[in-house]
Amino acid sequence: MGIFETLSFALPELVLVIGAMGLLIAGVFLGDSAAKHISLASVGLLLIAIILVIFGPGAPTASLFDGAFRIDAFSDFAKVIVFAAAAVAILMSDRFLGGEELGRPEYPVLIVLAVFGMSLMVSATDLISLYMGVETQSLALYILAAFNRDSRRSTEAGLKYFVLGALSSCLLLYGASLIYGFTGATSFEAIASVAKASDANIGLVIGLVFLISGLAFKVSAAPFHMWTPDVYEGAPTPVTAFFAAAPKLAAMALFVRTMVTSFPDVIDDWRPIIALIAVASMAVGAFSAIVQTNIKRLMAYSSIGHMGYALIGLAAGTSSGASAVLIYMSVYVLMTIGAFACVLMMRRRGGMTENIADLSGLSRTNMPLALILTILMFSLAGVPPTAGFFGKWYVFLAAVDTGMIWLAVAGVIASAISAYYYLRIIWFMWFDEPAPAFERDTGPVLRFAAWACALLMFPILTVFMGPLIKTAEWAAASLF
Repeated sequence: MGIFETLSFALPELVLVIGAMGLLIAGVFLGDSAAKHISLASVGLLLIAIILVIFGPGAPTASLFDGAFRIDAFSDFAKVIVFAAAAVAILMSDRFLGGEELGRPEYPVLIVLAVFGMSLMVSATDLISLYMGVETQSLALYILAAFNRDSRRSTEAGLKYFVLGALSSCLLLYGASLIYGFTGATSFEAIASVAKASDANIGLVIGLVFLISGLAFKVSAAPFHMWTPDVYEGAPTPVTAFFAAAPKLAAMALFVRTMVTSFPDVIDDWRPIIALIAVASMAVGAFSAIVQTNIKRLMAYSSIGHMGYALIGLAAGTSSGASAVLIYMSVYVLMTIGAFACVLMMRRRGGMTENIADLSGLSRTNMPLALILTILMFSLAGVPPTAGFFGKWYVFLAAVDTGMIWLAVAGVIASAISAYYYLRIIWFMWFDEPAPAFERDTGPVLRFAAWACALLMFPILTVFMGPLIKTAEWAAASLF
């Protein structure tokens, strides 16, 4: 493949990284007054990248840079969701950052650079390119977590994320070095060939355990979840909304590609590990969220639980399991963006409020917001006929099809337990005495995002679920 043909497949990434550099230089010369224009330009870059992914080169698959990256239906699916989620996150943050005097041009540029790293992650087919993508994303995320430099909570969140992220990178690199040492290869395809030829390579399995540990940190799966509650609570709320959506989907897509393309013939070695991590994540998410009083910490533990459900699909190790992960993560991104749009609307004259008790009696002070949040909470709990129910249905079905009925049962039990804290929020909104009302002037973007996500939770009334399932199945099939 010639250099120009290679670059034609990498056009979305080139647009993002060159555009980000240009916007960064523009921000330096124009100053903070240009923050809003740079935010809109960043959204434009992401939309252009989406168009290039959808209407890119005609070939369905391509291997780039000597097999370091692979462009296929799976990577295209993940990129479109990640780019769209990042664009919405930028638009949702504009009003908050202006109110908190945090409107600076580097904010959207950092998000674009993080998305560039995520784009590399979902296409990585080599241990070196995998690490390069992860670190490109992570370095931008560390800065975003500590973006509010005058807030001790935000600075602490960034520091904790950085230190624990460095630990996870060590685990990831150690696992990758062991895998390289025992296989003599860094390419996923070559690793799969060596793993198939060797009957019992204990060194490879040990390296695999460390690699899984590093990847589990990136998706905040238990027991590698310790950074999540503090970072979610301490980071500015729009940053938390971004953290909870796009990076999770990118990391989960990387997790799926790494396991099913590098180690398909040692699935009996890694499947129990993934299953145990899934159960641990669902348990931590279900029980720890019950005692939370801060809505952002509750959403942090909720996300840990949801990563557990997604990992059930990965544990299946089949094409239907991979498509179930894509379906579940797409629905999760929608639910999360909608929920955080509602959290961003929890504003009074004194500033943002984050306590769950502040939602008391919301149905009497702000009926539209109460209705939106109720729909999203039902979907997060997996109550039919919402999209959250169908997402869980597909991952549980993938587990049952591979004979892991016990894992599906564990998921159902965890889902029933987690329903308590979602329903508790609904109880506060509809049956408790009203707390002081929130400001009504929250901006059109937040209202539109919240309403759109809430309406999409009804697959029976909307048409998105059918195309989503078909596209996810087509994308997953490209891995097998």
